[in-house]
Formats: sequence, structure tokens, C-alpha cells
Amino acid sequence: MKAAVLYSGGKDSSLMAVILKRLGYEVELLTANFGVFPSWKSAANSASCLGFKHRILDAKSSLLEGAVNMILKDGFPNNGINHLHREVLRLAAENYSLVADGTRRDDRVPKLNSAEIQSFEDSNNVQYLNLAGWGHKTINHLSQQFFSVVKEPTSMENNSDYEIEIRYLITRDEGEDTACKLFPPHIQSRVIGWREDEQK
Repeated sequence: MKAAVLYSGGKDSSLMAVILKRLGYEVELLTANFGVFPSWKSAANSASCLGFKHRILDAKSSLLEGAVNMILKDGFPNNGINHLHREVLRLAAENYSLVADGTRRDDRVPKLNSAEIQSFEDSNNVQYLNLAGWGHKTINHLSQQFFSVVKEPTSMENNSDYEIEIRYLITRDEGEDTACKLFPPHIQSRVIGWREDEQK
């Protein structure tokens, strides 16, 4: 059975991919792209290092523009990113009967609540899995058992989160200062391969 994991190249979505693979699923990693910036490249590199099949999930730029408008109106990114995530999940469900992502218990965004998950599964006739039962410490511990990970300041070149194309549009239309206020600099983790002693 094929399973799609929405993939950023980080340890959370990488761990979900490993779990599903070891449960016997044929795993494909999907990175959404809205056609304004090639943000998928970093995720594709991470997927290749782990030996997983990677696909670009092409989405309409109008979805991204709608999320950006929501973010600018709100003055914070949470609602816009959650809206985008729900739309991307819906797109993935068109071709897969199991869709997963790496959202964990202590994530604030993107995240679906229980009612949204039930509605998504029912309306799309799909199974949805995430890491909602696990927190940051557990994910870090498990990831250390499997992956070689680099921590670095996030940039347009090393990140495949929704943030990158959102930030690109906001910078283009509203300026770098607005983008920086909405998305302050931060450190991110990126998977660059398996641990040397890890048997795939």
C-alpha cells in the first residue's frame, strides 16, 4: 500500500517516513510547491540521502496567495499556514489512501485538531497519520538513533517548509522588513543522511 508523507527534509517528517516504511508501506515523500520559488530542493536532497522516492506536489499559486493575504491581515502566520496545510493534505489525498506528516504533540503550526482530522479522513476517504502523541524530546531521541542531522540558521536554500514560498511572496510584495517580523530568524534541523551505524 502506498503512503504519502508531506516532507520538509526535517527530522519529524523523516521519522514518520521511516516508521511507515518499517510497517511495510511503500512510502513516497511529497513536498508541496506553489510555483513561485523552488523550495522543494532541500527536501529532495534529504530524501535522496535517505533513499526515499521524492515527488513535488504541484499546487496552485492562488492557494499560496490566499494564505499570504490571511497572514498579512492577521499580522501572524499561524492561520495562513494551517489553511495551506489543510489544502495540501487535500491535494495529497487525491492520489493516496494514506497521508501522513511529521506534526508532533507540541507543534503549534501546522496542526490539525481532532475534529479537523476526522473531517479530513471522512470527506476524502483517506487515512491520516501524524506524530501527535510524541513530543520534542522523544522525536529528538528517536531521530538521533536513525539520522545524521545538521542544525543551521534557516534560509531560502536549506528549508522546504511552507514558510519559504510565503516569505518569498511577502518579501516581493511587502518588503524584507515585513517578512522578518512575521518570520524571525531561527535555527532548524535538516536531515543529511543515515547515522553511519544505522541499518536501513
